[in-house]
Amino acid sequence: MANPQVNVCGLEFRNPILPAAGPPSKDGSALQAAARGGAGGLVTKTISVHPAQVPRPCMAEIRGGMLNAELWSELPKEQWIETEYKMARETGLPVIAGLGYTAEQIRELAPMVRPFADALELSTHYVGSSVAPIVEALRAAKEAVDVPVFMKLSPHPNIQEIALALEDAGADALVMINSFGPCLAIDLESGLPLMGGKDGFGWLSGAAIKPLALRCVYDAARVVKIPIIGVGGVTSGRDAAEMLMAGASAVQVCTEAILRGPTVYARIARELDTFLDEHGYASVNEISGLTVRRMRQRGAPHAERAPKVNAERCTLCGLCEKSCPYGAIHQNKEAKILEIDEERCFYCGLCVTRCKLRAMSMAL
Repeated sequence: MANPQVNVCGLEFRNPILPAAGPPSKDGSALQAAARGGAGGLVTKTISVHPAQVPRPCMAEIRGGMLNAELWSELPKEQWIETEYKMARETGLPVIAGLGYTAEQIRELAPMVRPFADALELSTHYVGSSVAPIVEALRAAKEAVDVPVFMKLSPHPNIQEIALALEDAGADALVMINSFGPCLAIDLESGLPLMGGKDGFGWLSGAAIKPLALRCVYDAARVVKIPIIGVGGVTSGRDAAEMLMAGASAVQVCTEAILRGPTVYARIARELDTFLDEHGYASVNEISGLTVRRMRQRGAPHAERAPKVNAERCTLCGLCEKSCPYGAIHQNKEAKILEIDEERCFYCGLCVTRCKLRAMSMAL
């Protein structure tokens, strides 16, 4: 069986699946539930100097994920220090304390949470053109405490530039990404946005943002040497494996834990273990950054021939035939086999990814 344990900046996690800062880590009880549910470590909901005034409604399931208008913790910092952090410490798992947002606020909060924290996670929600505000917040934390400081980043087209600037400024690890937005969803019955607040905007999370999160992790992993914790759209062990291959050392889960409950951490960890065992990997570390390494060795995939069909797996369901834009796939009902017209096939790969039985493969 593969070794599920990972070490990030000296923190030993029993597995690489952690809750992300948000509703699944909203207080001490939720953090204890995450620990019982199989999380490898704990990340507390971000606190700030004053409690958040969260608009209501603030969460909605949509196709492919969720919209949320969540902010930082609605609990006062005093309650976290008196009660919630202590409950998190009782689990025996490493505790990463979420803080936000400005350098001045971090300078006040960091010493207060230090007795309970094995590391800090600074949430930036930064999408501007100057990296100075988040570098200042990082430096404020580094000056105030002696534990690792992780910087959580929003998706950004210049993610490499930001990652390098934070590494140079002393960040111990990066956490990426925050939810993506602002976005909008509308209730067709009322004609109003699903989210409360001034504009009705929300931020997108869940499966829909996984490709964006993977791109950000992969981009950053190609240029920095510090660890990365991947967040965004992880719903299964295979999703976690993708995030690790893109360059993450561990992953965080939020939306799936909201929708399915705190036992998702153990399920995802088990599924990841199964994937590792089935593919002959001895540990999580073996796949961390695998895509970065393989792309350096051989470059991007290049298809030169049509996919092959595994007749034993194929059930002739017709899904690939219906969705082929080039009319290259046909069922031979007499022979009960699937045929691909080599001249028509564009080698686009859509059929391979749509086949849930993995009855099609493509040489790359």
